[in-house]
Amino acid sequence: MIVNRLILSFLFFVLITSTIFGQDSGTFSGAFETNANVFLRDSAIGAINTPQYDHQIFGGEAWLNINYVKNDFAAGVRFDMYNNSNLRIPTGSYSDMGIGRWFIKKSLAKLDLSAGYLYDQIGSGFIFRAFETRPLFIDNALYGISGKYHFSDTWSATAFVGRQKNAFEVFTGNIKGVKLEGFLSFGEESPLTLAPGLGFVDRTISDENMVEIVNSLRGYLEVDRFSPKYNAIATTIYNTLSYKGINWYSEFAYKANDVYYNPFALKAELVGEPIQGKYENEDGSIFYNSISFVTGNLGLTGEFKRTKNFSFRIDPNQRLLRGLLNYLTPLNRQNTYRLTARYNPAAQEISELAYALDVKYKLNKKLNINVNYSNIENLDGDQLFQEIFTEIQYKHSRKWQITSGVQALRYNQEIYESKANVDVVQSITPFVDFLYKFTPKRALRVETQYMHTEQDYGSWLFGLAEFSMAPHWIFEASAMYNVSPKKPNAYNEIKKTLYPTLGVVYNQNGQRYSLRYVKQVEGVVCSGGICRLEPAFSGVRFSMTTTF
Repeated sequence: MIVNRLILSFLFFVLITSTIFGQDSGTFSGAFETNANVFLRDSAIGAINTPQYDHQIFGGEAWLNINYVKNDFAAGVRFDMYNNSNLRIPTGSYSDMGIGRWFIKKSLAKLDLSAGYLYDQIGSGFIFRAFETRPLFIDNALYGISGKYHFSDTWSATAFVGRQKNAFEVFTGNIKGVKLEGFLSFGEESPLTLAPGLGFVDRTISDENMVEIVNSLRGYLEVDRFSPKYNAIATTIYNTLSYKGINWYSEFAYKANDVYYNPFALKAELVGEPIQGKYENEDGSIFYNSISFVTGNLGLTGEFKRTKNFSFRIDPNQRLLRGLLNYLTPLNRQNTYRLTARYNPAAQEISELAYALDVKYKLNKKLNINVNYSNIENLDGDQLFQEIFTEIQYKHSRKWQITSGVQALRYNQEIYESKANVDVVQSITPFVDFLYKFTPKRALRVETQYMHTEQDYGSWLFGLAEFSMAPHWIFEASAMYNVSPKKPNAYNEIKKTLYPTLGVVYNQNGQRYSLRYVKQVEGVVCSGGICRLEPAFSGVRFSMTTTF
């Protein structure tokens, strides 16, 4: 609380100084975002048995950012509020408020200094990424200090030390890291450039967290026991090569022997069958390559990633999305249509071999083709995910355009959703997206999608109609219909179910308001390859965002 008061006092001083001395004293900017949910109980779709449905009825979140910049100095603060929110735990309720972030930055000749809650990453983030993903309640900011020294216009070194943010507190345990990055060109006439980098991170487990690990290991049989170490060292080397139409990014990361929890490993037992899930002490590695090539009307992108034992957390006792120090790049296509995005794989940190190929070809000014293939297996060769996605876009004129395609998919629910004794989902999903412009400011967009599958909930039909009146209004109506259900509802009935959505969006001077009535089926929510399973939702959602 004392720290919060000092931060607010400092920012108040900056505000008064700026007001007194006018524009030369600096620039203020900011943003405000809020979500509000009214929970309407619906036992038929499983929207029950959470505090919000049972008695709270309302839940929401809000964030207010204020930033100040003057010459080579910058400062900012963010106020966070959670009121009966289901973001932190989808089946629970979370309420709290306070300073969610503050930071101060100062440039001194070739040195940049930062303190507070900081966001940064090394390479692709394999050994360290401090980032924020609000829809999944992820805010893995580094609470500490950072210094960046510019040797030249093209070479710099960064060092940081601190702890990881945990809601309005910080996790125990310390993080230290350095990175060196540069840029090489070979003359004005040479098309070849290189952007190499090197990074190093050390994580130290706190005494209290180590006690928990040791106590757990005491319950293991001798065959599974080991002596955990406090420190884990990870390093990475990466480079981007550009040559004419070719862009090649490559990175290799290595983590020395480190204690981590493996949910798929079997722990030996004196009596009975082995139990799944145990602590292990192994080294880990990631090898990633991405190469893209553009020539004329053709664009190609290929990716490859091999991951082994790369669970890297501030506290090995944490599970799911909590305490992550790093970020594992997803290789699957990031789909936007409702049904093609229904089954989305989370990047695997223990065992994953993935590759993908994306082909884009422009036949002429009116016709574009996109084909994407991705395949994900574990290191034992068991397939976890496969997707074949095709899309054709035809622009007839400025009046209308149509996008159509089909997705074929295989998805392992046991791995990605931790559901036991379920079949691998196999689906075929054709879709059509039609846009017609009545005038430059009036347009109608219509989507139709159909997913055929014999697994999970069964087959789905989705339709959407969206009418926009630029620059202010958007009106939308959509529905998911379980046309061939396979799962019984809460009344133990296998019954066709409709999930409708009605909404309106209003934009005005940097402000956006949206109001929707929503019924949503249980499913996986993903953001940049980080996913979690969320229960069904029934109710009203309001959101507002504004920048200033």
